[in-house]
Amino acid sequence: MAIKSHQYLEEGFLEAYLTGVVSEQERAEMKQYLSDNPEYQAELNEIETSMEQFFMRRAVPPPPGLRDAVMNRINQNEIQQWRLEEDGNKSRNSAKNSNPNSQYVHVEVDDTHIRVHKYWRPAFIAVFVLSKVFLIAGLYYYFKAGSIERELEQLRQQNSVQQTIPARPLNTR
Repeated sequence: MAIKSHQYLEEGFLEAYLTGVVSEQERAEMKQYLSDNPEYQAELNEIETSMEQFFMRRAVPPPPGLRDAVMNRINQNEIQQWRLEEDGNKSRNSAKNSNPNSQYVHVEVDDTHIRVHKYWRPAFIAVFVLSKVFLIAGLYYYFKAGSIERELEQLRQQNSVQQTIPARPLNTR
């Protein structure tokens, strides 16, 4: 990572450092560089603040009552059983580097509802309502066309009956 200082800003190394996608060697070099250059430390703080604000504005809050639902489903026996299973998996798979004092709880999701982003909901509602409107309009015009077809058939029958009746001569007495 031996590059010029202006490239730190132009090529996104500060952002990469913040998100943790740099190697350990690059991380050490960046820490040294930031300690030597306080103006880049200020820039890093500014980038971090703007990233935090960006993600906080777009954060989706969890559904209300989720914490209570999770806590109601978890009891101490389940936690102990999960830890035993986790320990068994660790002994079988020694290549994994996981913390035996893990704070995570295995959660299975059995929700069958489709979740969509709040901005798509009005679009789905509009499509649903419009489909119903077009369905009703289609049925109306289908039945209207059928009744018009019957009226035309009746008019044709009346016209053919009138043509088959000979005209009577007028009595001229």
